[in-house]
Amino acid sequence: MSTAATRVFHRHLQFTPPVAVRGQGVYLTDAQGRSYLDASGGAAVSCLGHGHPDVLAAMHAQIDKLAYAHTSFFTTEVAEELADKLIGTAPHGTSHVYFVSGGSEAMEAALKMGRQYFVEIGQPQRQHFIARRQSYHGNTLGALAIGGNEWRRAPFAPLLMPATHVSPCYPYREQSAAQTPEQYVQHLIQELEEAILELGADRVIAFVAETIGGATAGVLVPVPGYFKAVRELCDRYGILLILDEVMCGMGRTGTLHACEQEGVVPDLLAVAKGLGGGYQPIGAVLAQDRIVAALRDGSGFFQHGHTYLGHAVACAAALAVQHVVERDQLLAQVRSRGAFLHKLMRETWGEHPYIGDIRGRGLFWGIELVRDRDRKTPFDPALKLHARIKQEAMARGLMVYPMGGTVDGRFGDHVLVAPPFIVSEAELGMIVERLGSAMDAAMAVV
Repeated sequence: MSTAATRVFHRHLQFTPPVAVRGQGVYLTDAQGRSYLDASGGAAVSCLGHGHPDVLAAMHAQIDKLAYAHTSFFTTEVAEELADKLIGTAPHGTSHVYFVSGGSEAMEAALKMGRQYFVEIGQPQRQHFIARRQSYHGNTLGALAIGGNEWRRAPFAPLLMPATHVSPCYPYREQSAAQTPEQYVQHLIQELEEAILELGADRVIAFVAETIGGATAGVLVPVPGYFKAVRELCDRYGILLILDEVMCGMGRTGTLHACEQEGVVPDLLAVAKGLGGGYQPIGAVLAQDRIVAALRDGSGFFQHGHTYLGHAVACAAALAVQHVVERDQLLAQVRSRGAFLHKLMRETWGEHPYIGDIRGRGLFWGIELVRDRDRKTPFDPALKLHARIKQEAMARGLMVYPMGGTVDGRFGDHVLVAPPFIVSEAELGMIVERLGSAMDAAMAVV
């Protein structure tokens, strides 16, 4: 389709993407009959793949009963059931779920929830957030302000509220050869504490972080002990810990919540993509009881809201997705398939001259590309290597999630791989084969 033929305001106004017409399992098909293996779940969304019969049936059944009721008038049976389901598997102390329509909304709600909590308990002077460079928390103005993706922030910088950004946990580039993991953690914690004290410990609302960094820096897995030290520091100064698991959560890393593997409980936890698997727009904030109690016993309401929060059909889809994940023991499969994929990538690309790092957990993997492995030198941004890889992958019937600006928002390229939980070992082999071919073709001309 030419750009002149579309009236849709697409992401890229000089290019109209192929028209998707069908989805089944791990494949999408376009209007020309071409099939694409979805190796990234879109943007790590489609955890059950496409066209899952149980989810479709649940959505049809809910539509037949009730499609929509505004939450200022009603709750719904399916929203209550989904909340009960999520609380049953949530981090200890979580008491309530606030439903929204996606990840950016979840983070926006979490930020406002954190601010209102301190207003309710008599600490209105708390107004600052600390987050990390090379983080991504969403595209609404509040979430964008907290995020550390300079490329996304730059055009809107005059509109963004102030936020302080400290170093990410990025051992491939920022842990020195002389540092042990424990020393590197201590270095990061010292930097965070200095930021807290500079702002004023009694003026900080929260430290905000992706448990495992997602799209911006290409799956940054925390060093062991990092988040435990962060949790202790937040507790020391009475600061909330808000974890963003929009991309890495809901089973993507092999446990339902990525923070389980870090041994920490956040005060507010944002989830989205894997919650509903792409079958309907839905996200959520999982809140600790003391935060909910402060609002309930204070003003009695959360001063926030969106028209479609708690949408009945979205809740029905998400509930069905979570039932399938549990029934089919897909968390165990994520772990076993993830180990297989990691082994395959290491065997195939372990000595590749242009692959600097392969990192991840479960079915959530990042491949960082470099011009020089020894010096970790990134490619020239003008080459747009990530875009070339995406184009070459699509030409081979493969969907992956490449991104540029890995290192600092301008330099660096990576590819994110996050296939559906139902992917087979044979399909993982096809992913590695097609992606390898696409990367080689893209790098052959740079």
